[in-house]
Amino acid sequence: MSHEHASNTKRIWFVFGLLSVVTTVEVILGIYKPGVLEFNHFVGLNLLNWIFYILTIFKAYYIVWAFMHMEGEKSSLRWSVVSPVIFLVLYLLFILLTEGHYIYGVFKDSTIKWNF
Repeated sequence: MSHEHASNTKRIWFVFGLLSVVTTVEVILGIYKPGVLEFNHFVGLNLLNWIFYILTIFKAYYIVWAFMHMEGEKSSLRWSVVSPVIFLVLYLLFILLTEGHYIYGVFKDSTIKWNF
């Protein structure tokens, strides 16, 4: 009973290239900050931040999918790993946006200055 080992070199280079392109796009957007994305808002955040969130979540998902070998697992195991992460990320985003808005309101209308 022998198992043939298939080389994943092509797949590893594809994943490396894809993640490199996404990271390069993030860096370019972070350096140039296009005004169209920076000054238009959607649900309390500018579009540039939404793009960063989406690209970061895409990279994290793809890293888990490719390098933690989740594509070969049963659907129930995949969902038991992914669903808590999705919930926690959404919860963290909610807390950050809510508390950030509160802190902005406190400092905007008070005599306390922005010293951080």
